[in-house]
Amino acid sequence: MSRPSPRPSSADLRTEVPLALAGQRIGLMGGTFNPPHAGHATCAITALRRLKLDQLWWIVTPGNPLKSGEGLPSLARRVAASRLFATDPRIKVTGFEAALGSAYTYETLRHVTRRLPGVHFVWVMGADNLAGFHRWQQWRKIARLVPMAIVDRPGWRLPALASPAAASLSRHRVSESRAALLPLMAPPAWTLLSTRLSEASSTSLRRDTERNAR
Repeated sequence: MSRPSPRPSSADLRTEVPLALAGQRIGLMGGTFNPPHAGHATCAITALRRLKLDQLWWIVTPGNPLKSGEGLPSLARRVAASRLFATDPRIKVTGFEAALGSAYTYETLRHVTRRLPGVHFVWVMGADNLAGFHRWQQWRKIARLVPMAIVDRPGWRLPALASPAAASLSRHRVSESRAALLPLMAPPAWTLLSTRLSEASSTSLRRDTERNAR
């Protein structure tokens, strides 16, 4: 039986949202980052470049409501690992979601948009997440709250575009050629970004680590 993760301190997690100025374009990427990998970096750099972002926040979550938290390293450890991995200074790693008392994306986005109303936020996620987006709590409200950029992932482009959420939001899809305008658009608005594909995934990295430890 695994021991519960120690409760991280606010000093470890920086529970305040990163500094942002009115008028800035900021991408938001949420996840457990267990562990951070090349796929996360590719997604972040693609969004920074194609959306002309000033910053991109990696929001390291206390846990994924759709997955078991068994064996999940402490939030402080995952935040620290992500900070070591995120070498681009425009990527800001934060654990502020832990202070909100909710692991749901809608509540997180509502918090930051209310706190920083002059900032142009964009939700950034991989195509694998769009494929299951219809299972997220309040997913329709998320789409109406901020524009969304979907970054292609190996083997997920077609499942993502055939998903219930993509079908429901099809008339709000923005051409990839207009991606740089997405942060300034009124939601719902979303686009799919093509990019160099990375086969890395947190699941495969954890399996490799477990195999090497035997």
